Amino acid sequence: MTFSSLLNDCSFLPEKSDDLLSSELDTNRSFPDIAALFAHNTGTVALASGTSADCARYNILGVNPWLSLRTTLTHAVVECGNRTISVETDPLQIVQFIIDRYRLSNGEYPLPFCGGLMGYLSYDLKDCIEELPRTSIDDLHLPHLYMVAPSIILVEDLLEKKKTISVSSVGGDALQRKECFLEIINTAVPEKNREPSVNQSSMSSSFEKEEYMRAIEEIHDYIVRGHVYQVNMSQRFETSFHGDSFDLFISLFKSNPAPFFAYINAGDHHIVSTSPERFIELRGKNVETRPIKGTRPRGKTPQDDLKNRNDLTTSCKDDAELSMIVDLLRNDIGKVCRAGSVKVREHKRVEGYKNVFHNVSIIDGILDYNKNAIDLIRATFPGGSITGCPKIRSMEIIDELEPVRRHIYTGSIGYIGFHDSMDLSIAIRTAIIKDSKLVFSVGGGIVYDSNPADEYLETLVKGESLINAICGTHIKDSSTLSYAWYNGKYKPSDEITISVGNEGFLYGYGIFETIRVTKGTPCRLQQHLNRFSKSWEYCFNTPYPDITWESIITYLIERNGLSFDVAVVKILAAAGTPDKPESMTLLVTAKRYVHRLNTAGRDGLFLATCPDKRHISLASHKTMNYMFCKVANNRAKQQGADEALIINTDGSVCESATANILCIIGGSWYRPKSDYVLPGTMESAVCELLASRGIKVQTCLLSVDELKEADQVFLTNALMGIVPVLRIDSVTLNNPGTELCREINSVLLDC
Repeated sequence: MTFSSLLNDCSFLPEKSDDLLSSELDTNRSFPDIAALFAHNTGTVALASGTSADCARYNILGVNPWLSLRTTLTHAVVECGNRTISVETDPLQIVQFIIDRYRLSNGEYPLPFCGGLMGYLSYDLKDCIEELPRTSIDDLHLPHLYMVAPSIILVEDLLEKKKTISVSSVGGDALQRKECFLEIINTAVPEKNREPSVNQSSMSSSFEKEEYMRAIEEIHDYIVRGHVYQVNMSQRFETSFHGDSFDLFISLFKSNPAPFFAYINAGDHHIVSTSPERFIELRGKNVETRPIKGTRPRGKTPQDDLKNRNDLTTSCKDDAELSMIVDLLRNDIGKVCRAGSVKVREHKRVEGYKNVFHNVSIIDGILDYNKNAIDLIRATFPGGSITGCPKIRSMEIIDELEPVRRHIYTGSIGYIGFHDSMDLSIAIRTAIIKDSKLVFSVGGGIVYDSNPADEYLETLVKGESLINAICGTHIKDSSTLSYAWYNGKYKPSDEITISVGNEGFLYGYGIFETIRVTKGTPCRLQQHLNRFSKSWEYCFNTPYPDITWESIITYLIERNGLSFDVAVVKILAAAGTPDKPESMTLLVTAKRYVHRLNTAGRDGLFLATCPDKRHISLASHKTMNYMFCKVANNRAKQQGADEALIINTDGSVCESATANILCIIGGSWYRPKSDYVLPGTMESAVCELLASRGIKVQTCLLSVDELKEADQVFLTNALMGIVPVLRIDSVTLNNPGTELCREINSVLLDC
């Protein structure tokens, strides 16, 4: 859909409503405890104030969004209710459209935020504002902008010590939403599974030392030649992460207070930020920005503390950098503010935090009559304090010298209200958690007299400080590396190498089994091994290995610290080299399992029919030749679905990309008939359970249309159990059977 088409037909969006149900919340529950009850739902955003600074008065929680928005530079995916629409548009253009459509009118809103969008703007959103070269790699493949419109917003006023909730009636009943929220906050706060931890020994950087120092020298050359005065250069670190991202947020909130804490559950990735710096605040027409330049550590004694503070206040270098950025920001906000309204309210005030001192300036302005929050973002984003001066040329040099895109680092986090309010922080001291990895960047301002070796060391110190803050409760050492079993040896996963001549990995000539392990016990292990043995006989012309797989699994679960978790274990066998067929690769891995519904943030999954039909005998085996299903799933996700529905050459239903299908039609249970389909261990377990209750599951040919008209549709696999299907293509199923799935899983997922 094009943006002009959206303007002509936006029937999939709910109607505007100015009705807000606002009331003071009478509860003894703390803000973190309330946020913890919603933290694992996709679309939850928590903005917390961790200090007594004058810009840190409120804690804000947004939950249960009625709309979510994910964009690239040219496309936006809008999810609203059970509808997902892809629109060709500039990201800020569609944000403006949503704000205009749902603008709250004719009222006084004493709260800083009671309706609007919450989320983040990545640094790379700069490319939809300015015409800039893009020569670095986008290896994270995350949205350039992620924002949600919460149906319920909780605001805690730390000054007046009271909590207020605002409940939106857009797309739903406000009273019902409020009652559901109150019911949830009266439940028990979930206990932590384990403390969050990172593995410092697995940390990697986007730069080698020599590369980073060479980049500093190139910036120095640009400064000498008059291109820039300063460039903010950074390097990105990545390491493994174990634990819960919200627990990490709480740990940092308690140990490393800062004015702009943030937690964002974006489904496939989470953001945790501890930023000290406000980017832009808008109240009506009043604009404020607070750039930071200059940092010193707090002293271990009162004398050291005073010495470090005085060192910061008397530093000519820090004063010059801050003054330069103040001039840049005055110019930026001056583009959209009334003439003569931009003033420096305070310059070079020292703010003390638990770990550091900062130099801060405060700049005010009054937004012009015909300008709004999005105009202000276009004029100022990204913040000049984390790009350099002049800003455009600095951003060009950053893209030239930094090998990977920054994404959230030096972007912005916060809210844009439906009532002329906005507050965005600069996303520094900010981490992305994705696929059991923690990613964060650190950098510094490079000027004429910067020393390359010192600048490199400074990034390491900053990186180490952040890691220590992140994992102060528990640091993993080399003795707790992730281990795998590889051809008879238990080895750190990072040390396992595969020959380039291995046919298994060259051609997908291999088989595998995926097994759920609950608190150390493999679920339906013998059924998995029976299927693995049959596939081995079909695919390989070699004897089946005499191996006690259960012993290997037990050791790996213990070795990787997963004995009290739900884990996923993979057993894999890949063909060897052509000249040595016996040189097969046998591999067993173990890692923590996150349920698909937690990732989706719903009670069920969405399916999209794959347009390509499949008919191949290998589909009856769990082979490494997974490309058909992988491509089908990629297409499904582009349509806003979670999973691809695979069909046979005759058009009948086969399975999904990762699960078997069961359905209820006219009160009777069915599974699709297919010549080649993977015999599912969980599907068999569900059928056996139903049979024990006198329910027979019949096998018959089913068309996609018949599936869409079914009473209920379910997906089953060994990891997630049985889950309901909520939608197939554009058809929403009216009776998802959520309670039935919970009841069956309570029996079958307990091993």
